Amino acid sequence: MLLKKKEIIKSEGIIVNKSDRAKQFMPFDTLKGLHDALRMKEYEHDRLQKGDLGEEKIKEISSIFLSLKKGQAGQVVYFDDGYYKTVQGKLILNLEMQQLKVGNVVINLENIFDVALTN
Repeated sequence: MLLKKKEIIKSEGIIVNKSDRAKQFMPFDTLKGLHDALRMKEYEHDRLQKGDLGEEKIKEISSIFLSLKKGQAGQVVYFDDGYYKTVQGKLILNLEMQQLKVGNVVINLENIFDVALTN
């Protein structure tokens, strides 16, 4: 590949491409892994304890599952690794495995906090 004259810099007798020369001035992470460790610490700090569902809420969720039609969509709030998360999509209930699949997310029934069906 031919380089244009502007792209070549002669430094101390060595011909260097401008883009290669610029790499030496890129930021350098002197404390490798520090940012990842801080992010993990923040993640751990914000984690919650899983709350218990009341008897009424359990009955409400059970009745929703009983009325679930094939291919019906909904929104589910569930507990995962210390956080409450919300997902929407097509609901597929698997009672044998005690799981609910929402879109591409598989949730254990014991981790479900709330369910709302959509049309």
